[in-house]
Amino acid sequence: MKKIIVTGDIHNDWGPLNSLINQKRPELVICCGDFGFWPNLGRPFSQVKPKGAKILWCDGNHEDHWSLRDRTTDELAPDIFYMPRGSTYTLDDGRTIMFMGGGDSIDKMRRTEGIDWFREETIQQRDLHNLPDIKVDIFITHTCPLQLVDELKRYYDKPPEPSNHALTELHRIYKPSLWFFGHWHMYREGILDGTQWHCLSYPYQGERWWMYLPY
Repeated sequence: MKKIIVTGDIHNDWGPLNSLINQKRPELVICCGDFGFWPNLGRPFSQVKPKGAKILWCDGNHEDHWSLRDRTTDELAPDIFYMPRGSTYTLDDGRTIMFMGGGDSIDKMRRTEGIDWFREETIQQRDLHNLPDIKVDIFITHTCPLQLVDELKRYYDKPPEPSNHALTELHRIYKPSLWFFGHWHMYREGILDGTQWHCLSYPYQGERWWMYLPY
């Protein structure tokens, strides 16, 4: 079995990510959005050191969505792969992961559209079109479904937004056994209609920001 690590937001803070990879030597790293894709702001992936690991990440709200839209490949640096909304990845043990990035920025009023904020950040209904008719075992998303917003906003007051509604619909369709997401910068876990979910934190919040993927 491969050693697989799932992380919450990274926000192009490559130091903690590189240290984690160097210490744990995973074969696969999966990031739940806000990885830190800002090619036009001088934050290169060249500083990420995969050390032989394959890195998969979905988009968060804090990414350059126009550059993602205009990409010519999903491998945006050696061994670093962007996983578009609705894309899937099959693990060696046969389990299928579905990725659905996207979320709303509560700080968008302080940002500049086209530079560090993009309307495309939230999940739209069109992102749910043409989804594969397959069994999905694991969700990797950036934010959470509508049912969890009230529980999480006790710690981080954020009203529901389109991405939460879209993820509720996605959960209704697939009912995975495991669900990982970030966005809220804290660690919480629970069960939603038979799905074990984990909200992963951010490296500098002093909480659990990564975990091994259970077999």
